[in-house]
Amino acid sequence: MILRVTTLCLALALSACSSWVYRIDIPQGNYLEQKDIDKLQVGMTKEQVKFVLGSPVVQDTFENDIWHYVYKFKSGRSTDFDLRKDFTVKFVDNKLAEAYGDFELPESYYTPIENDQ
Repeated sequence: MILRVTTLCLALALSACSSWVYRIDIPQGNYLEQKDIDKLQVGMTKEQVKFVLGSPVVQDTFENDIWHYVYKFKSGRSTDFDLRKDFTVKFVDNKLAEAYGDFELPESYYTPIENDQ
């Protein structure tokens, strides 16, 4: 009886270390696509940027005019599928002034937007 219990415990312990155990994918942050970035234009207000990209994951504590959009995906199956994307926008006087990161800015980005106030 002790041999059976010991064998069962050993088998369960070894099976927990095997690769067939299901591990979930973990997405975190703001998932952005190039089509979202293509909608940005210099001069957009903070509200307009938030409408296009969503709320930022990180707002700089000391500088309220810098927003960081970060997306990280960790695959439960393989480290080959791990992904991280960063995108930062900066505002001057509540207007979009600069954007940079892992996405390409469209040519229309540099055309200032007309804001009726």
